[in-house]
Amino acid sequence: MKAIQLKQPGLFEQIDLHEPIKPAAGEALVRVHRVGICGTDLGGYLGKMPFYSYPRIPGHELGVEVVEVGAGVTNVKPGERCSVEPYMNCQECFACRRGNGNCCETLQVLGVHTDGGLRPRFIVPARKLHPSSKLTFDQLALVETLGIGCHAVQRGQPQAGEFALIIGAGPIGLSVLEFVKLTGAKIIVLDLNEKRLDFCKKQMGVQHTIRFKGDGCEVKELQDITEGALAPVVFDATGSTKSMCCAFNYVAHSGRLVFVGIVSDEIHFADPLFHRREMTLFATRNALPEDFRRIIGLIEEGRIDTQPWITHRTPFAELIGHFQSYTKPETGVIKAMVEVD
Repeated sequence: MKAIQLKQPGLFEQIDLHEPIKPAAGEALVRVHRVGICGTDLGGYLGKMPFYSYPRIPGHELGVEVVEVGAGVTNVKPGERCSVEPYMNCQECFACRRGNGNCCETLQVLGVHTDGGLRPRFIVPARKLHPSSKLTFDQLALVETLGIGCHAVQRGQPQAGEFALIIGAGPIGLSVLEFVKLTGAKIIVLDLNEKRLDFCKKQMGVQHTIRFKGDGCEVKELQDITEGALAPVVFDATGSTKSMCCAFNYVAHSGRLVFVGIVSDEIHFADPLFHRREMTLFATRNALPEDFRRIIGLIEEGRIDTQPWITHRTPFAELIGHFQSYTKPETGVIKAMVEVD
């Protein structure tokens, strides 16, 4: 069978793989129908993702169908549509024993540390499958992206009625936005791309947006919106070192700053500013199994509308030719979806 492998930054190749063997106990053989392209995939292609290893078959936002299950598997059965939780955790380390498998000490993420879903079929631990009889393969492939936002918002704990600033209106920033909306907080989005800000206004119902110009006016605009208080909670979803360093300037006294994006550089900030405002800084990584279950339920109930998300599509056979365009903001891509079947 054919698979798409990222040999090194900037170089994709189509390769041949043997068909997977029968699933062992606790495993499932799945057929891949949809693969979402996200910032991690783009970072791997550009050589900017610190956790990425090469060569690698990308793909961790997956909508799959169960083909066969191994002995002892009871949570899924052949024919079921599922979202894949792509975080392969050891279940034994300190973090896993505390229920934090999202940051397992030896974590292997599909499509990042180990081969992912840009192939027709592969075997996965059945415990990592989350079924739904109602969601489409497109929707199931979006669950992982939404999981990143779900977990980040749980870390930042925005409250109803308070302002929440989201920096970066790409797919991860939008996933944060979806869950901030559910809290009742008042949302402000900051981005340098006017098209993305327009998308937030027209498609996501955001009232307040600020365009980043790099001249320091963003702080003044934020103060105008918040009546001088700045933002009690700030989420930086840019994956930009410069943005993450600047984000401290937007946090209100006693506020929280959540780094959702990841960079390979050091982050610098002024300690007097950090201490004077008594900020709290959070990292957030991946998502938890309960996040996947919650998101599937919210989509099934119609509380999250996935319709605006997918802006670009490509057949599996044409992905290599199209992928570079997804790295360019001017193409207007929010979420590109690969159709494997």
